[in-house]
Amino acid sequence: MPGRRPRVDVIMSPLSIDVWSDIACPWCYIGTRNLDAALALLDNAARDVVVDFHSYLLAPDTPADTDAPEIDFLVRSKGMPAEQVRQMFAHVTQAAADAGLHYDFDIARHANTRKAHELLHYAKSVGRQSEMAERLFAAHFTEGKFVGGVTELADLAAEIGLDRDAVESALLAGTYADAVDADLAQANAYGISGVPFFVIDGRYGVSGAQPPEVLAQAIGQVLAERADT
Repeated sequence: MPGRRPRVDVIMSPLSIDVWSDIACPWCYIGTRNLDAALALLDNAARDVVVDFHSYLLAPDTPADTDAPEIDFLVRSKGMPAEQVRQMFAHVTQAAADAGLHYDFDIARHANTRKAHELLHYAKSVGRQSEMAERLFAAHFTEGKFVGGVTELADLAAEIGLDRDAVESALLAGTYADAVDADLAQANAYGISGVPFFVIDGRYGVSGAQPPEVLAQAIGQVLAERADT
């Protein structure tokens, strides 16, 4: 009588969702909130999903010391009529409200976000990246705080419990500058021209602040495919 085949338990690695975004991108905050809602829709099926934020710079040529109202920056740098900018802000503010977010473009301040992205990489190194991203988005779009300076970023990091001195030292030294550059290079390799951009399991790309149901469907499809392999 042949022996019984031994049971083999297959342990799959967590599903990765890589998110290219910019702290200065209003649709990225909405997209992040929609991703949270999508994972909630999937319930237990998404318990082993790992979300990783990657750097993208919407305005890489912004001077490091820029600290101007968002509307003034767009009028000056893009040549857009002020009324057109206000209409655009009104549209995205409503979209944010639909996602449960409060935007206040009257106090939002434009900034070069490269150092903010370095901070996100620091936060990742200590397992607090998602919390740091949430704090930075809220600081920029809701509270009108400056997110381009080392001092201000270190203060925000301290608010979520990170070591302020360690953060400040890392930002001043540019410890994570290469990590930001690597993200930008990968975005270019993927052909990413706008954010948010989601890469699911390293195989499927989803562009834009898609509704939670769309993201949940895409993630669920990948989870099903993994289960069948």
